[in-house]
Amino acid sequence: MSYFDAASSAPLHPVARQALLASLDEGWADPARLYREGRRARMLLDAAREAAAEAVGCRADELVFTSSGTKAVHSGVAGVLAGRRRVGRHLIVSAVEHSSVLHAADTHEAGGGSVTQVAVDRAGAVSVGAYADALRPDTALACLQSANHEVGTEQPVAEVAAVCREAGVPLLVDAAQSLGWGRVDGDWSVLTGSAHKWGGPSGVGLLVVRKGVRFAAQGPVDERESGRAAGFENIPAIVAAAASLRAAQAEAAQEAVRLRELTERIRARVPGLVPDVEVVGDPVRRLPGIVTFSCLYVDGEALLHELDRAGFSVSSGSSCTSSTLTPSHVLKAMGVLSEGNVRVSLPFGTAEEDVERFLEVLPGAVTAVREKLGAPVAETVVRDDVLVVDSLGKRCPIPVIELAKVIGDVPVGGLVRVLSDDEAARLDIPAWCEMRGQEYVGEEPAAEGTAYLVRRVS
Repeated sequence: MSYFDAASSAPLHPVARQALLASLDEGWADPARLYREGRRARMLLDAAREAAAEAVGCRADELVFTSSGTKAVHSGVAGVLAGRRRVGRHLIVSAVEHSSVLHAADTHEAGGGSVTQVAVDRAGAVSVGAYADALRPDTALACLQSANHEVGTEQPVAEVAAVCREAGVPLLVDAAQSLGWGRVDGDWSVLTGSAHKWGGPSGVGLLVVRKGVRFAAQGPVDERESGRAAGFENIPAIVAAAASLRAAQAEAAQEAVRLRELTERIRARVPGLVPDVEVVGDPVRRLPGIVTFSCLYVDGEALLHELDRAGFSVSSGSSCTSSTLTPSHVLKAMGVLSEGNVRVSLPFGTAEEDVERFLEVLPGAVTAVREKLGAPVAETVVRDDVLVVDSLGKRCPIPVIELAKVIGDVPVGGLVRVLSDDEAARLDIPAWCEMRGQEYVGEEPAAEGTAYLVRRVS
């Protein structure tokens, strides 16, 4: 089995396993106690904090360990917003942030705060100018991920941090995906990370708050972790997290070259192996191990199952693979195809042969899924020289499949009106038009669902 979902959770690094086992016998006591066992535990905790701080590029007394990366994000956002409440209650986030950031923004907005969501381009990147324009006198905090978790696009953190610093606004960086590859550049104010993303154990996050940033921890607090992360520290896991972070960063430069070549191989060859594919994300400014592409006329969940049977573990942002039947907010914000989406994220040590085997298996897997979905016949009717396709009650990617089947039945310049009540159609039909060289006219209300208008250009 080839595990290609490191962006969700990386396999445990050998150094993490060694550190975890070695510290189990010494790190079980309460590090706040003054007796011998407590002092041993405190020494392990302090050493782990020093190691993690060195890897991040901060002072040890600026870094605390939390119970997860999500907890670090929630604590960081809430703490800075509370500490700077006198400045205002305006929060800035990008449209492609991790759900932990967006959920924190939703909570802030529900409590009476205001949120500005900065749009991204088709590659998934924000512009520095957009962040500058979003800043207001009452802005308390801005958030920006270092790199996207779904498409791998790296963000201009250093440039955005400079703009925020000039305006006197702290920038919180979610560095979960990138920290294992190295430090985050720029004059950021707050940073969060998650150990299981770089090969550490799950259940350990880190929160860094630079000196001088006004911060007020929210919720019940205790004396642990500078009052910013309540609860007994899981010292063996923390030791393993810090050790694996240093080990991953030490290997990163060499491994980045190798994994970047492998993901570039996938980016370059998939469009030639599989017709009607859109490779998404920035082709240059991206993490070394992530490559994402979407396949027209493919059910994302069915494709993942087909690849799983072939021995490959990958993930997807397709609406077909979610319980809400809505496409990934990242793909939606980028305006790219969501149906048949596949994210390949290679862990350290991925063998070249495994990537080659994936490229051999993928065309057959896509073909098998497309054949299964090719049976539905569109119910079409011509009304006032407009071909109407009734796809109500049919989920992705059926509306687009039926559109593709009938576009040739209208003359050049003619219109097809696709009726659909699937939220994914709002994203996938315009994306299909761009890929196939047809004109997306827009949408309009219908008696049921929404009508999407497409003009045949060629």
